[in-house]
Order: sequence, then C-alpha cells, then structure tokens
Amino acid sequence: MKAFVVDKYNKKGILRLAEMPEPKLGDSDVLVEIHAAAVNLLDSKVRTGEFKLILPYSRPFILGHDVAGKVIRVGSKVRRFKPGDEVYARPRDGRIGAFAEFIAIDEADVALKPSNLSMEEAASIPLVGLTAWQVLVERAKLSKGQKVFIQAGSGGVGIFAIQLAKHLGATVATTASATSAALVKGLGADVVVDYRKDDFEKILSGYDIVVNSQDAQTLEKSLTVLKPGGKLISISGPPDPEFAKEKGLNLVLRTLLRLLSRAIRSKARRRGVSFSFLFMWAQGHQLGKITALIESGAIRPVVDRIFPFEATNEALAYVETGRAKGKVVIKVR
Repeated sequence: MKAFVVDKYNKKGILRLAEMPEPKLGDSDVLVEIHAAAVNLLDSKVRTGEFKLILPYSRPFILGHDVAGKVIRVGSKVRRFKPGDEVYARPRDGRIGAFAEFIAIDEADVALKPSNLSMEEAASIPLVGLTAWQVLVERAKLSKGQKVFIQAGSGGVGIFAIQLAKHLGATVATTASATSAALVKGLGADVVVDYRKDDFEKILSGYDIVVNSQDAQTLEKSLTVLKPGGKLISISGPPDPEFAKEKGLNLVLRTLLRLLSRAIRSKARRRGVSFSFLFMWAQGHQLGKITALIESGAIRPVVDRIFPFEATNEALAYVETGRAKGKVVIKVR
C-alpha cells in the first residue's frame, strides 16, 4: 500500500511517499480501508521528534492520527464491527498511521461514523473531539452555568470545544482574530477577545475553567483569569507528574517532567487554583458519545481545506502556518 512515512526526525524534513506492507490484523483489530485522514499539529510535533521521549517510534513509521473509512476485515475476537461498516477513529499511540491506504486499529479505539457526515468531515473529528471531551467532561467536569475560557477558538480543538461547552450549558469566552470572530460566535462563543489588539487577562475574570493550548507566557497569564478553586487545564504542556505516572515513564523522565512543570504548578497553588496537563488518548466509547452529539445537530465539523492524498506534505505545511480555520483533511480515496 502507499503511505507517507517518517524516515528521521527533522524540523525541515518532509514525509516520504513509500510502498509499505499492508498492516497485520490482530485478533482484536479491524482493518480499515482509509477514505480520509485529518492533519494535526500533533503530526508535525511527532515528525520533528518533539515527543520522541514519551512517544518512541521505530523509524520508518507511518504518520497520521485521524482516520475515517470502511471496515474490510475484522479479527477473530471483534464483536462490535463487521466488514462494510463506516467508521472513524483516533488510533492509539504506538499504532498511528492514517496517512496511508489501510490501517489496523484496535476495535476499542473505533466508533461508527456519524451518518450525517462525509468521510472527510468525519476524519476531522476524532482527535479534537476526544481532546475537548476529555478536557471538559472527564477532567473539568464542566456543568451548566459555569464559565470556561477556551483559547484559539478558530483552531481544531477550539471549534469543537466551544460547541461542546455550549451544549453543556456553560458561558464561553475565546480568543480569535477579527476575521474569525463571526465563525466562533456562530459556534456559540459568548465573549470573543481579539488577541491581536487586546490582552485577554485584562478583560476576563472569574472563570471556572481555562483550556490552554498556547505557549508558556499565555499559560501563566491564564492563571489570572480563574476564580479561586478554578482549573487550568493545558493541552500544550508542560507535562506534569500525574501525566508521567499515567504513562509509566521511567524515573529520569518523571523527574524531568516534574521540573518542567514545577513553576506553573507552584504559581497555581499560590493563586488557589489547580494546574493539570492533558494528553488525549484513544477511546472508541467516548467517540461513540460524540457521534450521537453530531447526529443530533449539537456539534458540527468545520473543515478549512481538503487536500488530495498525494499532497499530504503540502497539507502538513499548511497546518504548520497556523492559518487554518477549522480542520485540514486529506482525501485518500
């Protein structure tokens, strides 16, 4: 099969289009004929080696974390899916590979594709949808009447998280450029701060939850937005000791991550708020709940551009510019 692979970690490197063997099907796996795959900043960070200490891959490996397609074979222990099912997934770490013609995925990571979405729209959902769900529902326990500040509202996670937060009954603030203000307001944002001319920390206050997806400076400023007892949840780092424990990292890495996050954890404690890092995980059951929200009309995808499979490198370069409003998708077939 054709696939785009990482041969070596390189900040300026491109993916190589290669002929790779069809994936082996495990007893609990479904073999998916890929129709579409989404491109995420995570793909760029994995390609450059930014996460190689916590996500070690043997090179060459196939990149890609979001997939939509059709089941063509199932393992002997698979009970939830059958050949012909249209599905989508964020394959678990260690088993990624959406930039290809086929992929084998553990059935626990898979859900039926929303019936009202195209393959390209469906491929745009899993990683950002699961990230938003795990931050707002699992970690933050967001409830009706609370206030949440979701940074970068026109980005992939932001677009989904705004809609999910509104569905849960929260008041939502976000940051966006003036050109994206109408988009995020249309998704449900109550307060939109133009990050190019205003400082959000001077405008927002008394928030229950902040979802941080930006740099260290923005992370620190976010502390001032929270009310006492509030929660600062970062999806962009720094990783904290709890994450290291969950991942089962060795003592050296646990110590390193503790040091990297010590400053922000200390500042959070002094302000009477909490800090935690979330690195989303594959979860087909949660994705099934997201399917129901999409089919009910509570959440809709926003796709910025669709690239042909052969232009996967161009799609990745476009995502790296940070200009996309919504998700960037690759049409495989």
